Amino acid sequence: MTRTTIAIIVVLLATVSFAGTLSAQSALKDEPAVRDGIIDVGMAYEISQNCDSIRARTFRGIGFLQSLRSTARDLGYTDAEIDAYIDDRAEKRRLEDVARAQLASLGAVTDDPASYCAVGQAQIAANTRVGWLLR
Repeated sequence: MTRTTIAIIVVLLATVSFAGTLSAQSALKDEPAVRDGIIDVGMAYEISQNCDSIRARTFRGIGFLQSLRSTARDLGYTDAEIDAYIDDRAEKRRLEDVARAQLASLGAVTDDPASYCAVGQAQIAANTRVGWLLR
């Protein structure tokens, strides 16, 4: 084989391998590092909306959401894919439902602000990511 033939084969193998990697990439909604972070932000927001004595750390939350965008980029997602995920209303509702279900499992009860306060205080005391987003 000539050097040119070998070079062409190497380029073709690299291209096929790279294309296989791209097609095997999971949907952004299936990336725990991003998905779970969004759920945590949603939980913190719900607590802050339902408990008058706890506030969301808005700037910290915005910074954290920007870090999730960077994480998605680092995982190989394009800005277009990230924006499509952010704009997906059905996914937003699904994540809100997950956040509310997790809050309920921690003791938050709809129409009971004191239960949201108790969950929020426990999250703050345990220094969880949800608690880190609250004050």
